[in-house]
Amino acid sequence: MTPGPPTAPSADDGRDPVHGRPDWRRILATFWLTSLVEGFGVSQIFAFMPEYLSQMGVPPEQRLAFVGLFSSLIFIVGAPLVPLWGVWADRYSRKAVIIRSALVEAVVFGAVALSREPWQLALSLLLVGLQLGNTGVMLAAIREVVPRRIVGTTIGVFGASSPIGFALGPIVGGLMVDGLGLSLSAVFIASAGLSVGTAVLVGLTREVRPEVVPVGRVLDLAFGAVRGVVSDPAVRRIFVIFFVAFLANQMTRPYTPILVEDLVGSGPGLASAVGFVAGVAALVGALASPFGGVLGDRVGFRPVLLLGLAGGSVALVLAPFAPTVGLLALTVTAFIGFNGIVGPMVFSLLATEVPPERRSTTLNLVYLPLYAAGIVGPAIGAVVASSVGVAGPYLAGAAVLALGALALAVALRARPRDREATPAPES
Repeated sequence: MTPGPPTAPSADDGRDPVHGRPDWRRILATFWLTSLVEGFGVSQIFAFMPEYLSQMGVPPEQRLAFVGLFSSLIFIVGAPLVPLWGVWADRYSRKAVIIRSALVEAVVFGAVALSREPWQLALSLLLVGLQLGNTGVMLAAIREVVPRRIVGTTIGVFGASSPIGFALGPIVGGLMVDGLGLSLSAVFIASAGLSVGTAVLVGLTREVRPEVVPVGRVLDLAFGAVRGVVSDPAVRRIFVIFFVAFLANQMTRPYTPILVEDLVGSGPGLASAVGFVAGVAALVGALASPFGGVLGDRVGFRPVLLLGLAGGSVALVLAPFAPTVGLLALTVTAFIGFNGIVGPMVFSLLATEVPPERRSTTLNLVYLPLYAAGIVGPAIGAVVASSVGVAGPYLAGAAVLALGALALAVALRARPRDREATPAPES
């Protein structure tokens, strides 16, 4: 029997018949580790910033405002550059943009380690903005190679990487400080070394080009991508929901270490207690992410998204009134777990509902709501905490999530039925 002509690989097998891309599992594993290391280091900054400021001589009565405002600095510089990074990644090299982010974060962690005054720490945190813009690029690359039938599950698995990093960062940092007697500066230096390692790892992977390579002036393409998000009602609503979820997170996260300190006191053991609360919560968030992805593939992305918003609201109401570290860890864990569902649902909605010609640019911008919330949330939290106490940001965050859940519930009632679980196959 004479064999027929060779058949082109299916668009669903995770390979590019022209460029010979590596198996999608390798791409996922590389980007998973890269995202984990970034979360590992950034979580240590959030977890240990109050103690680090105390070591720099900031009085306790001023720390609430300092913690909130310093957390906002992380996103101020980099947010406007995010559309440009997405265009540069699609036109020239996604690898280069991701490597740039890893190297910048290594510089940031090193600068934080060398900071001895609050103004030096503030300048170091401003540099964090230059490392933004990599997660959307990684998501777009993963979507190019992953089989359509497991988009939600795969994005959920990728979404677990950052929460696992956020879990391990404070735990390992607490062990280094309280167990090994190392300084917080040593903790940040170690994270800088890991970031350099991820840059090397990404450099060894093959490039994944977008399905549609953009053509034209970079600024025109960047503004066009933003206009595409703003002008598309469905995408705009998804971005607003993502903003709401992150706003509640950014309003409250800087103050969890202070809640822990109020329960256990300052001094020896504080770093480990902070690491326990933040680490356990982030680990559950990591487990919730792939679980949410699987559930979304089965029952629909929007109903699972509603569950995440409503459950997170309830958890935030309870957190500031927990009488013990264990109960505080439980409430914070519940919030992070529910919040961990939101991201994969948003990513999956965009990956399945946005047309292929706009998919890459939209996914490259998917973290703009996070960056906006990262600027606004801690600033609002600082004002509320300084006015009514540390419980204020948690109650305000709960109200924000409740409003988001209510709006989504109304939208779901207006839909004939939820179709995300079984979308039409791509051509």
